[in-house]
Amino acid sequence: MSSPRVLYNYLGNSGLKVSNICLGTMTFGQIPNGRPSNINEQDSHAVMDKYAEMGGNFLDTADIYQTGLSEQIVGTWLKKQDRGKYVVATKVRGSMDPSNPNAVGLSRKHIMSSIEKSLERLQTDYVDLYQIHVWDSGTPLDETLLALNDLVRAGKVRYLGASNICGWQLQKIADYSKFMGLNRWVSLQQHYCLLNRESEFDVFDVCAQEGVGIIPWSPLKGGLLSGKYKRDAQVNTSSRLAWVAEDAKLRGKYAQSHPTLQKFFDSDQFWKILGVVEDVAKEQGRSAAQVSLKWLLQQKNVPSVIIGATNIKQLEENMAAGEDWNLTPEQLGALNAVSDIEYPYPFETIVGRNADRVRKQ
Repeated sequence: MSSPRVLYNYLGNSGLKVSNICLGTMTFGQIPNGRPSNINEQDSHAVMDKYAEMGGNFLDTADIYQTGLSEQIVGTWLKKQDRGKYVVATKVRGSMDPSNPNAVGLSRKHIMSSIEKSLERLQTDYVDLYQIHVWDSGTPLDETLLALNDLVRAGKVRYLGASNICGWQLQKIADYSKFMGLNRWVSLQQHYCLLNRESEFDVFDVCAQEGVGIIPWSPLKGGLLSGKYKRDAQVNTSSRLAWVAEDAKLRGKYAQSHPTLQKFFDSDQFWKILGVVEDVAKEQGRSAAQVSLKWLLQQKNVPSVIIGATNIKQLEENMAAGEDWNLTPEQLGALNAVSDIEYPYPFETIVGRNADRVRKQ
């Protein structure tokens, strides 16, 4: 059987083409008390080798993943490759040194220091896509934008993007960039899947208006949409998803993106969604994971979806979602309907009053 081949799309309103499956590297690197199931450098290189063999060209990491170890592992692999063939994305914002109050955030000082360290770890002269990891309420936006724009002008960064922000924040970034004559931002990396569609309320409308491509992360919700969980099964408190949820609570940062497994196991809505996913998978002759990923790839303005993989088998299955096949309109409709969420005010009023005012593209 031949290896699956991915397709390539433009990243937002840019001339950069990326594979429709992006390899996330948060699972690369093992550290004490770190996430369970993370893999070592040798296994990480094997995953990247296979990803590249199947046509993948888009790697995503961040400085805070294993405190730089993920970037370092990507760097030792990248050093052996033809650099120009790969789109390398990393992020800045998180704390890299708790003892240093300036080693966090989106200040000029932290950005300028972080890019140099990321480039050193990645063993490259430039990053293709540099993303803010989350909004920084402590730094004036113009300071952040000017610092990042200087990195583009210096050739250390090719494109700019954001992650984990809301609509007004992205609109402000877009407006400031226009009015200040700065490089526009081309992407938004956001938590988005059949179990988390809240970003459709607002920020994705900004993406459509401003030419910003959407790059979903955690598309399978930590494996919940892969079909591996059954309703009568016991909650696995040692799983990766359980660890992340517990870690988030311990750090006082419990969030919807890091819920407890029990929350889903007790939800009738979750099992209904999973039931439709599995029905569509049977109709397509595909896995539940592939259907969940393909649903995202068929959403508007989604050029690429980030997957994680800790072994070759898992990588090959998820990469198959990037092949040239599609869900039918009926299957998309069924998945949309079962995963639909209630629009809160004022979104429900805005959408309802404009149903007959939407312009045809």
